[in-house]
Amino acid sequence: MNANRRRRMVKRVIRTAGAVLALTVAVAFSASGAAGVDGHELRPARASADAGSARWSWPVAPPRITVAYRAPAHAYGPGHRGIDLASAVDADVRAPDDGVVAFVGIVVDRPLITIDHGGGLVSTMEPVRATVPVGASVQRGQQVATVATGGHTAPGEIHLGARRDDVYLNPLRLLGEVLRAVLLPCCEPAQQPG
Repeated sequence: MNANRRRRMVKRVIRTAGAVLALTVAVAFSASGAAGVDGHELRPARASADAGSARWSWPVAPPRITVAYRAPAHAYGPGHRGIDLASAVDADVRAPDDGVVAFVGIVVDRPLITIDHGGGLVSTMEPVRATVPVGASVQRGQQVATVATGGHTAPGEIHLGARRDDVYLNPLRLLGEVLRAVLLPCCEPAQQPG
């Protein structure tokens, strides 16, 4: 196979894979009833192979992402180290998984709660008014706070952050919402020289 034909085939595979991925994402998101960023639908939480731990549940319902996770280029770079979710002020905030309340208080101008889920994994939610004290054991889905105001989120929003061993990660991985790209075969099989 000559180099030009190989390049064209690679470009075709990439275009097809992109279209298949976009279609897969659209179909998966449209299969549920919760709205994501820009109205995209989100599936219910399920176990995630990426998560490396028990699946999380949404801290507020219904889940609607207003600001997505944006990984920083480096540890101190700009980004959005979590997701923001729409919710009414004073709405219940629930523990995403079993754990122990590690911190309740104000950091800068943000009232927050941090839950240690074990294995180096912690969740942080802000702005909230905690309804449980530091040291309390909490169960997945248990009310731990109510939505407050302050910090970087707009009134009526809550920020959910996740860290494993002090490294931020996308909470959607723990909520089972990050889809893995799967390349499917396409095009005609390559001609073998002969």
